[in-house]
Amino acid sequence: MSGNRAVAYLKPGTVEVRTIDFPTLELQDGPGVARDNVGRKCRHGVILKVLASNICGSDQHMVRGRTTAPEGLVLGHEITGEVVERGPDVETIEVGDIVSVPFNIACGRCRNCKERKTGICLNVNPARPGAAYGYVDMGGWVGGQAEFAMIPYADFNLLKFPDRDQARAKLLDLTMLSDIFPTGFHGVVSSGAGVGSTVYVAGAGPVGLAAAASAHLLGAAVVIVGDLNAERLAQARSFGCETVDVSQGDVGEQIAQILGEPEVDAAVDAVGFEARGHGRNAEEAPATVLNSLMSITRAGGALGIPGLYVTDDPGGIDEDAKSGTLKVRLGLGWAKSHRFTTGQCPVMQYHRGLMMAILHERVHIAKAVNATVIGIEDAPRGYAEFDQGVSRKYVLNPHGVLDGLQPV
Repeated sequence: MSGNRAVAYLKPGTVEVRTIDFPTLELQDGPGVARDNVGRKCRHGVILKVLASNICGSDQHMVRGRTTAPEGLVLGHEITGEVVERGPDVETIEVGDIVSVPFNIACGRCRNCKERKTGICLNVNPARPGAAYGYVDMGGWVGGQAEFAMIPYADFNLLKFPDRDQARAKLLDLTMLSDIFPTGFHGVVSSGAGVGSTVYVAGAGPVGLAAAASAHLLGAAVVIVGDLNAERLAQARSFGCETVDVSQGDVGEQIAQILGEPEVDAAVDAVGFEARGHGRNAEEAPATVLNSLMSITRAGGALGIPGLYVTDDPGGIDEDAKSGTLKVRLGLGWAKSHRFTTGQCPVMQYHRGLMMAILHERVHIAKAVNATVIGIEDAPRGYAEFDQGVSRKYVLNPHGVLDGLQPV
């Protein structure tokens, strides 16, 4: 095989579906590939036929021009696929297996991997701890918004679904295991939420909705989702969340109308560095969500922060923001003894348990995030509509296996 249709970033606001090389078990030079990773042999890897690959808000940050992503970078870190080739050192994964791919690339050998901190593996990215597929400064591993993709360290990284037919039937839910479902779940777990908790989730995009569904799964008494997008707030209400429209005034006052008090037990930032200020016609203010969450989280509570923050933002509102330096009210968090958890979600801590919850009908994550299937050729439209704020989680369908599947 020679051709491989894939979605590539061209310039701010523009992606293109183009033909790239069929993957091999060796990392080739290309846009964004770390120099020291070129030629890296992956006898421990597999080639996947990509059955589903999702458009993520993190991809959208790059497409908006808010990172240093190079032209031609193949996008996509949310990958579910079928193994069509395996390297000679792969032992437990077989050709024909249907698998979920954690967006974190992890070697399974380093200190951090052995401590289950797979989001900051020390061996897969020469530039810094942690790597991902199709993402700027994350090692240059080719993205999975494509027909085929190479996955290294397959025995360690891949989550094999126990039954092929069941996996295909539930693929629209299972594809969320690669990133947004574990990421939202991690945000809620790290916020300390549990049975009987009151939880506030800032942001009703796909990760925020996944966090809200996760809070329900963990037994929260009340889940409140805040956003300024009416369509996304309606989607949150569709599965039992309370909502706050942050364009309509003080968040604490609106929470008090729901709970009888202006604070919650646990809070999740599912917005990240492109946050806007609260109130009508508010401009971008990247520390707004973090400061708001400290205000509305009870003393002794915690903030889970799965929302993305970056070290380089060419479109930042000022010189501080361009380097990821934000005006955070740390004194307020200190005074209230808040705990903060940041960074990439270590997907492998959660994905098997969440798979079981999906397979046994304990959660319907595709319905919660309004999963919407489109063809790979429609990816540019999907990116444009997602950027305009539609309340959909776009799932690319490179080989047609998702035809006819709907969220249930």
